[in-house]
Amino acid sequence: MKALIKVGYGCNEHCTFCHTQEVRHIDGSADEVHAKIERAAQLGHTMVVFSGGEPTIRPELLEWADHVVRLGLDVGLVTNGLMLAYPEFVDKLQARRLRYVYQSLHGGSPRVHNSLVRADTFKAAWAAVGTLAGRGLDYTINTVVTRQNVDHLREIVDLLVPHLDVRLKFSMVAPKGGGSRAFDSLMPPVREVAARVVEAIAYGTERTNGRGRYAHDGIPFCLLPGLEDRYDDLKTHGYATMVEVGEPDFFPVDDKDKCQPEPCRGCALRGACPGLFAGYHEVFGHGELRPRTDRPRSNSFNYELETLVPATGGDCPIREDGVTPWDRGRHLFVRHGERVGRFRTTSRDFADVEIAATKHDVGQLYMDVSRKAAPDDFARDLVPLVRSALCEPCPERAHCTGLYEARTEGDNRFEQDDARVRTLLGTLRGAVLDVGCGAGPYEELLAPLATAGAIRYLGIDPDADTIGALRAARTWGTLEVGTGEGIALSPASFDHVLVLRSWNHFRDPRVALVNLVAALRPGGTLTIVDNVAFGLARTRSQVSRAVRSSAAFEHYRNDDAGDAHRLVESLGPGMPLNLLERHDVGPSTSNQWFVHYRRAC
Repeated sequence: MKALIKVGYGCNEHCTFCHTQEVRHIDGSADEVHAKIERAAQLGHTMVVFSGGEPTIRPELLEWADHVVRLGLDVGLVTNGLMLAYPEFVDKLQARRLRYVYQSLHGGSPRVHNSLVRADTFKAAWAAVGTLAGRGLDYTINTVVTRQNVDHLREIVDLLVPHLDVRLKFSMVAPKGGGSRAFDSLMPPVREVAARVVEAIAYGTERTNGRGRYAHDGIPFCLLPGLEDRYDDLKTHGYATMVEVGEPDFFPVDDKDKCQPEPCRGCALRGACPGLFAGYHEVFGHGELRPRTDRPRSNSFNYELETLVPATGGDCPIREDGVTPWDRGRHLFVRHGERVGRFRTTSRDFADVEIAATKHDVGQLYMDVSRKAAPDDFARDLVPLVRSALCEPCPERAHCTGLYEARTEGDNRFEQDDARVRTLLGTLRGAVLDVGCGAGPYEELLAPLATAGAIRYLGIDPDADTIGALRAARTWGTLEVGTGEGIALSPASFDHVLVLRSWNHFRDPRVALVNLVAALRPGGTLTIVDNVAFGLARTRSQVSRAVRSSAAFEHYRNDDAGDAHRLVESLGPGMPLNLLERHDVGPSTSNQWFVHYRRAC
């Protein structure tokens, strides 16, 4: 894990889009940087990366690198590369465990690059590439895409074709610092950036026979079809924390300057996608986005055990060590007796805001006590994790990652939440349509009703093999291959429509809802039951087992009861459904929700 230390904001270039343009006069003291190196080692990081401003202009750099090495860590640099044009300087840094370089180069010619950095530095920056390439470094060239260079990306590709060990990254200009002050003259439309980046990567891939390494950042995935796996940001580079000049402690790296507006809510690419810069969205809105709903996504994420630390009496070990370095969503501390397990999730299936909401808003965290790749009996396989009573009076509670404990006794939330659903199913009479019936979570309730003639049962599922197997087992009902969106149903032909844990499997719930409600008779009921996403605390071996398993993603969203109800309401007066009952997910419930409607007569 990398720790990013800003050593000061002075620089030997003057980039138009510089994030720290207003604070270039501020530098951290040598003692401050030394103390932060010590803190990085204490936090368990394996690499210290120096950034600025420009860290290579600081005369203390080699001294700092020596300190890092004495602590057993590696060294990295975020740099404009000008000082790295000198082989003897790079030799000295490599002797001090330089392993990682992230260098800026904003044009493939002096004219373009120099105009953006406002200095005559292209020759030195390009010389640094020749010095650094081929040394076995983790080496990235970052090009910030602006109005001035958006039509010149191929020139940079051409330069780097001979250097196959160098990753070339194209980044959307961030609207902060100089990028905010010169917003109108710098900021190109994101769709134009995406189109030019797609072209440049295709061009580079062709020129290198597929061996070139290309990446992007700050561009929504929906505009980069086929290039989603090329996403590259601080987290993909292994950064966990960072600290600015003058800050007393490290903070988790985050994406708080980006947003995922409303159209992103149902997008299957949402988890890893950066969305839009918030400043860009304020000016241009989200009309350029094209959300994707054509691929499934996970409905859970793993918190993997990193280490065990001693619990110190009744005091909180997090607060004692400082709360700010720990990510409020992605870190999880679980107290068990005299020890505290520190877990962390690196999942890219979920955005940071989704993970934080799952943990803190709806409280859907569980300890996996099974030996299964994918728990299927939640009541037995999962133990709820709840916030410790120590957190209640703590003034840090609102922004701390929190201390959690397993609730192993007296918590039967899964049975309690399911009891109301079972009661509803027991009252069914007449013609029943069961959509997505393959899993059969309530078969033991429906079978006796059908056998006794209380209901006439039709189950549909999109998987033909599943339906074939069920026909032999469920002789008490009719089974057909079909989906809620696609199956042809006679109007007003059912007394009850059931969507039991299959709502989030719909590719297009709006189409499915219109189709299913049309099949309901006046006075008939629609019952939708499903689950929100949840976090699982697991050991490394459990995570490894899950990753190696053949379990496939089946959900297209992770809607909650509110999402489903908003969709019903959005269909307007033509959708004659009256809400009878709604059960939402919260910290004291399981992750199961339901909504129950009656069609107006």
